[in-house]
Amino acid sequence: MVVDEAEVRVRPLATLRQRLLQHVLTPLFFVWCLGTAVTVSTAHYFTLQAFDRALLDDAYALSAHVRMQNGEPTLDLSSRELASLLFDQSERVYFAVQRIDGTLLAGHTGLFDATLDGATTIDAGKIKLTSSPFNFSDRAHQGFAVRVVTLPATAAKSWTTLVAQTTVSRTRLIERLLLYAVVPQAILLFALAAWLLRAIGHDLEPLNRLRLALQRRGTRDLSAIPLSGDTRDVVQLTEATNALMERVHLGIQGQREFTGNVAHELRNPLAGIRALAEYGMQQNDPVVLREQLRAIAKSEIRASHLIDQLLALALADEAREQLALVPVSINEMVEDSVADLLARSGAKHVELSVSGLDHPVVALGNMTMLKGCMANFFDNSMAYGVPASGLPPHIIIRIVTDIETGHILLSVADNGPGLAPEQANSLQQRWARGQGSERIQGGSGLGLAIVARYAELLGATFSLSKDHETGGLCATLALQAPPAE
Repeated sequence: MVVDEAEVRVRPLATLRQRLLQHVLTPLFFVWCLGTAVTVSTAHYFTLQAFDRALLDDAYALSAHVRMQNGEPTLDLSSRELASLLFDQSERVYFAVQRIDGTLLAGHTGLFDATLDGATTIDAGKIKLTSSPFNFSDRAHQGFAVRVVTLPATAAKSWTTLVAQTTVSRTRLIERLLLYAVVPQAILLFALAAWLLRAIGHDLEPLNRLRLALQRRGTRDLSAIPLSGDTRDVVQLTEATNALMERVHLGIQGQREFTGNVAHELRNPLAGIRALAEYGMQQNDPVVLREQLRAIAKSEIRASHLIDQLLALALADEAREQLALVPVSINEMVEDSVADLLARSGAKHVELSVSGLDHPVVALGNMTMLKGCMANFFDNSMAYGVPASGLPPHIIIRIVTDIETGHILLSVADNGPGLAPEQANSLQQRWARGQGSERIQGGSGLGLAIVARYAELLGATFSLSKDHETGGLCATLALQAPPAE
C-alpha cells in the first residue's frame, strides 16, 4: 500500500491530551465491557438456578401426589388443590403426568413430544432409565416461551411428571439486572473520563506554557525559561531547553566574536598591504620596489598568523562539546614540536633545550591542541623572552611528573625580563599584550588566550609564573594523567 506524502502532511496530528485519553479510555472501555458481561452472565446464571429450583420443587410436589391404585397411577389432588399447588402470581404454569404406556394421566396436552429430553421409552414392557433424575429444557407452548422440567419414570415410579412455566418474570429480572449493572458503571466510566480529561489537561498545562513561552520569543532572546510544573519530566524538558539555548547563545556569541575579531584585526594589516602596494606602484627604482615587496611579505605573514590564531579560537569554541580526551605520548608530541621549531629558533639564534625525555610520559589530551599550545608558548618566548642584558635568548622545554597531584607538567621557560604577578591573569585574555609589545612586529595578543582556551577543553590548568632557573617567564600546562590500568 502506497501512502501519499502530501496526504500525510495534510492529515492533522492528534494532541498529546487526545493520545493519553485514547490510551487510557480504550482499554478501560474494553475492561468495563468485559466486566459488565461477566457480571450479567453470573447474575443470569444464578437467577436461572433460583427459578429452576422453584420449578423443580413444584414438579417434585406434583409427582409426590401420584398414588398407585390397583396397579395404576392416580393423581390424588382436586382441582382446587392442584391450582393452589401450582399457583404463580405472575407466570402461567402448565403440567402433565404421563403413564408408562404414553397415555396422559392428567394435565395439559401438547407438553410431551417425541423429542423431549429425558423421556422414558417402552421396550418390551421394560423401562429404560435415564442417567439424570430430572432435566430442564426451553420450548414454546400455546404461543409462550416456557421453561420445562421433566421427572422421568424410574423403577420405583411408572409415570413421567412434567411442569412448565412461562419466562416473563425471568426475562424482566434479567433486564433489570442488566440495567442496574450497566447504567451505574456507564455513569462511573463517563465520570472517570471527565476527571481524566481535567487531570491530564492540568498536568499538560506546563507543557502548553512552555510552548507559548517559546513561540513568543524573539530570535535574539536566548535567556533561560523559568522552571515551572510539578512533574520531573516538565522540569527536565525545561532544563534541556535552557541548556540548548545556552549552547546556541555561546555559539552565536563565538560567531560574533570571531566576526568582530576578523573585521577589527585584519583591517590594519590589509590597509598596510594596500598602502605599501600603492606606494610601490608609484616608484620606478628597483631597490625601492624590492623594499616595498619585502614589507608587503612581512605584512602578509602577520595577517596569515593572525588568521591562523583566529581560526584556532573558532575551532576551540566549536570543539567545546565534541572533544574526546585520549592518552597522548608527551615525548612524541614535544619531539615533533621541537623539530618544527628548530628552523625558526636557529634563524633568530635562540638556544633551545629540552629535559624530561629520558623516560616515556603519557597524559590525557589531544595531539593537535597540545602542539598548538607548544607553538604559542614558543612564539611568546621568542617575541618577549629576549634578555635586556644582550645575552642570547634561551628557551627551555621541561616535562615533569608531579608526584603529589599526579599531573603531567609541560612547561616552556625563557630568560627574558619575566612578568609581573598582576599581569599573569590579564595576559590570558584576548588581545592582551605584555610590556614591550609596541616593539614586537606581528603580535596580536591571542597566543596565550588560545592556550587558556585549549587548557579548558583539555581539562588542564594553565599558569604563568617566574622561572627560578632562568629568571624569565615560565608558562606551565598541568595535564591529567591517564587512569591506571
